[in-house]
Amino acid sequence: MTIQYSERFKARMVERMLRRGGPSAYALSQEVGVSQPTLSRWKREAASLFDVSDETEQPEPERRPEDWTAEEKFNAVVEAAAVDDADLGAWLRRKGLKEEHLRQWRATMREGFSKPRRATTLEAAARKEIQRLEKELQRKEKALAETAALLVLQGKAKALWAEKGADTRPVSDTPSSEPLKKRKRKGQR
Repeated sequence: MTIQYSERFKARMVERMLRRGGPSAYALSQEVGVSQPTLSRWKREAASLFDVSDETEQPEPERRPEDWTAEEKFNAVVEAAAVDDADLGAWLRRKGLKEEHLRQWRATMREGFSKPRRATTLEAAARKEIQRLEKELQRKEKALAETAALLVLQGKAKALWAEKGADTRPVSDTPSSEPLKKRKRKGQR
């Protein structure tokens, strides 16, 4: 069975081991009941995440927090979460930050996690294809509506001419009087 420890607890244990004159991982394991290999692993992980050297060293070069990259801001928020509240002020001074910066960056991270993810290129291509098809559908619907309107008008015109006794047969380019005359002559005989 694996026991899950909170990040805050882990950070406190690492901080105790890193203090001057602090207990070793073995001694701390005897005191708090966490295995020595686990404590040693937490210490190694913490060392790889941020500088675990003495706090008396020089602060990092001056750089405005507004100029930090998104990755640096993310790392700072994660690193600050591992720092004990009592040591947070010193950590902020070393980094050249204010507590407000961390608060803003945390809020931005929460917003980013709550927003839906960006569409992949496949989804973007599908969305473009849908837009193209919708546009084509609108064009065809418009043409169909025009054709329907023309058919209605044609029907009304035929009905109007039929009422007045006009010939509603289609007109052709060839004279139709020739065959009509031949039929009349055959019928007269």
